[in-house]
Amino acid sequence: MDILPEIEKRVSVRAYTDQPLEKQQIDRILEAARLAPSAKNRQAWRFIVVRNPDLRARLQVACFNQEHVGQAPVIIALCTTNVDYKMPNGQLSYPVDLGIAASFMMLQATHEGLASCAVTTFDETEVRVLLSVPYSMRVVMLLTVGYPNERLERAQRFPLSRMVSYDHW
Repeated sequence: MDILPEIEKRVSVRAYTDQPLEKQQIDRILEAARLAPSAKNRQAWRFIVVRNPDLRARLQVACFNQEHVGQAPVIIALCTTNVDYKMPNGQLSYPVDLGIAASFMMLQATHEGLASCAVTTFDETEVRVLLSVPYSMRVVMLLTVGYPNERLERAQRFPLSRMVSYDHW
């Protein structure tokens, strides 16, 4: 299996059709996240799937009126259940863990013929209230998922030579 073509197809989409997703598609996207690696295999995450149109509209407001948030037929909130765990280097693990899980979800969405976009600009307190997330947890990001309603164009990517060196800086 060559996964690079799937990675090359994946783009962030900010316009969706109103076509609903099948439950099986959502389940496969969530299964991809479940299989993602995490620090010490802690799996300190919780995913909230939002399909309710009224709740999606309220989340759009909490995301500073980003239209695609209210437009996407599915929004997945990625939350951490352990805000304190640090890796041996002192870095908090949940941003890394949930970033990996989100990447797996976005790749599975692409494989399903769907589009997605990671949303990190939002009022966390408002989102937490809307989704009844306990205050001991954090909402790290939202992921919009649906059928694209725009031409899929990959943003310009820097060449490897600009970002890779071997053995030293």
